[in-house]
Amino acid sequence: MARMAFEPPQRLVRALAEARLGGADGVGDWLDKLPDLVQEAVALRELTVERVQAPGGRSSLVLLVRQFDGTPAVLKLAPHRARPESERAALGHWDGRGAVRLLNPGDTPGVLLLERLHPDLSVRSLPEAKALLEATGVLRRLWVEPPDGDGHLFETVAERTGRQAEAMRADAADQDVAPLVTAALAARDELLTSPPEERLLHGTFRQSKVLAGERMPWLAVGPDPVVGECAFDLARLVRDRVEDVIASPSGAATTRRRVKRLAESLDVDQERLRGWTLFRSVESGLRARRVGRARDAELLLEFAGWL
Repeated sequence: MARMAFEPPQRLVRALAEARLGGADGVGDWLDKLPDLVQEAVALRELTVERVQAPGGRSSLVLLVRQFDGTPAVLKLAPHRARPESERAALGHWDGRGAVRLLNPGDTPGVLLLERLHPDLSVRSLPEAKALLEATGVLRRLWVEPPDGDGHLFETVAERTGRQAEAMRADAADQDVAPLVTAALAARDELLTSPPEERLLHGTFRQSKVLAGERMPWLAVGPDPVVGECAFDLARLVRDRVEDVIASPSGAATTRRRVKRLAESLDVDQERLRGWTLFRSVESGLRARRVGRARDAELLLEFAGWL
C-alpha cells in the first residue's frame, strides 16, 4: 500500500510542544510515530481518507474518512495523555444520547472510529443567547449516572482538581496572582467538603465541542470525562467567548448574569457554579502562563477576578 501523504495540523503540534513544556511524557514519541499510526489505522479498517480536519483539536488528530461501504465517519487518534480510553468508555456509556456515537467500541487503544457530524459547524456559530440555550440542552442529556461499581475508567473531580491544585500552589509564590490562587484553592476545598450527587460529566464542555449532526441537531464531541457534580462541568461553559466578555464595558456584570442564568437553567446551585468557575478559570490561566500563552492567561485571570 502506498504511503499516504500526511502533515499533522500545526495547532496539534503546538499543543503537544506545550504539553512537553508542562512535563508530559511520551507526546513527542507519539507525534513522531503518528504517520505510521494513521497508515495502520486506515488500512486495518479499510477506510478512505478525505482530509485531515484542520485546525483540529489540541490533543488529537481527526481525519474525515469513508468506510468500505461509503458511509462517512471520523477517525480520531490520540496519545495516552489525552485519555482516549476514558473517552471511549464515556461515549459507549452515552450510546449516542447527547454525544457523538462510537462506531467501533472495541477498537485499537488510542484510536476511535466515530459517526460523522458537521465538523465546521458548532453552536459557537450561533448568536450568544441561542448558543447557550442549545449547549445547555446537550448537557442535560449528558449528565447521567456513571457506570455501576468502581471498575470504570473515569477520574473523579476531586482527583483531577487535586493534581491541578498541586501545580497551582507553586504559582502562589508570585505576588501578582497569589490572591487569586488562594481564593481558587479555598473554593475547591470548600466545594469538596459536601458535594451533591455525582454524574458522568463531559469534563471539557464548551460551545466549540457541540457540533451539528444529522440524527440530532447538536451533539457533543471530544469529552475528557470525569465523575462529579454538574456545577464543575457547567463552569467551563460560563467562560466561553471570554475575549468578548473581557472586551465588553459591562464585562463584570455580564459574567455575574451568566453565572446566574446558567445555574438557573440547569438547576445548579449558583454559588457552587461560581466557585468552580473561579477554580477552573484560575487553573487554566496559570497553565497558560506556564507555557507562554500570555494573552490567554491575562484574559482568564482578569475574568476570574470578576467572580
